[in-house]
Amino acid sequence: MDGVRSAVKVVESPKRIRLHDVFLRFLGLVFPLVAAVVVGVSNDTQIVPFTITNGLPPLQFQFTAKWQYMSAFVYFLVSNAIACSYAAGSLAYSLAARSFKHDVELVLSILDLVIMALLFSANGAAAAIGIIGRDGNSHTQWRKVCDIFDGYCHHMTSALVLSLIGSFAFLLLVFFAVLGLHKKRN
Repeated sequence: MDGVRSAVKVVESPKRIRLHDVFLRFLGLVFPLVAAVVVGVSNDTQIVPFTITNGLPPLQFQFTAKWQYMSAFVYFLVSNAIACSYAAGSLAYSLAARSFKHDVELVLSILDLVIMALLFSANGAAAAIGIIGRDGNSHTQWRKVCDIFDGYCHHMTSALVLSLIGSFAFLLLVFFAVLGLHKKRN
């Protein structure tokens, strides 16, 4: 039982919690940043043949896929940029502050929760459009486009995975903050 108490004291050490906080904030900075960059540079241009009738040769049309064309992807990019900016500021504050005051810790926890919700909602919006792009929607006559813009869809999928990792970093920050506030209360 004595070993368990000493392990709990190691976890409760302010320096130990601060290292976890810094590490998770760093992840919350890097992954949304990379996701935003991947989305920002993703575009794909393809020439698509259309057959009007069987006797005529197909018409060739050039189409371009860009993140600016879908509002869900704009929301995704802006949300990741906001999360990245917030993570940079909170990381700088975490590194500069020797210890957190209770009020500052509570404000950071609430902001972490807001950023986490923002990222998860942007991920959900981008994933919904991605699924429609991959599978189409026969009820609304939306054709699937990922068979044409394969590279673009792969970039968007990788950006979504990166953003989800950043979202989970913020989720862990909120979890550890709630756990720390609960331990301080008891």
